[in-house]
Amino acid sequence: MNIVKNLKKVYEWVILWAYTPYATIALFILAFVEASFFPVPPDILLIVLCISKNHKAFKYAIICTLGSVLGGIFGFYIGIKFWNIAETIIYNYVTPQTIEKVRDYFIKYQAWAVAIAGFTPIPYKVFTILAGFFRVNFSIFVIASLISRGARFFIIAGLIYLFGEKIRYFIEKYFNIITYLIFGIILIAALIFGLL
Repeated sequence: MNIVKNLKKVYEWVILWAYTPYATIALFILAFVEASFFPVPPDILLIVLCISKNHKAFKYAIICTLGSVLGGIFGFYIGIKFWNIAETIIYNYVTPQTIEKVRDYFIKYQAWAVAIAGFTPIPYKVFTILAGFFRVNFSIFVIASLISRGARFFIIAGLIYLFGEKIRYFIEKYFNIITYLIFGIILIAALIFGLL
């Protein structure tokens, strides 16, 4: 119960940044730290900012994407160099069995497995850190991160740009389903064209 209360306070604290002159910097930092260790996703701040300044929605999506990808690279580095720290971070989110599953994803899909985490609600930080630990191809890791995180944040920004405040409830309730469907389409296309 205390964890839920504390997490709610963190969410509220994150949203408050949207109403300060440092909102853009806060979005970048949040996207960066969430990709490597922080529990709160940047989506919530991105949504509030896109609604409050609709004309800057795509600018916010770019900032969020860059922060997230750079944070992912930092997570990758943690996985390579600081496994004792990385292990502590990862076990806050997943079990040892899940780590084995992620290892299997990397064996089967290489760094493209990162796209699964980057585009869906699976904790992205788990994949970024383990990508470093399992020494996956760094170039593909960065490309997969750019594509998946960019797609996620630009979908949010695009929906809000087109539909404004009224789309917020829909995004918050159904976004996970939307991302799984779109990722499924991308995965099928990649298999058809022999990219995986």
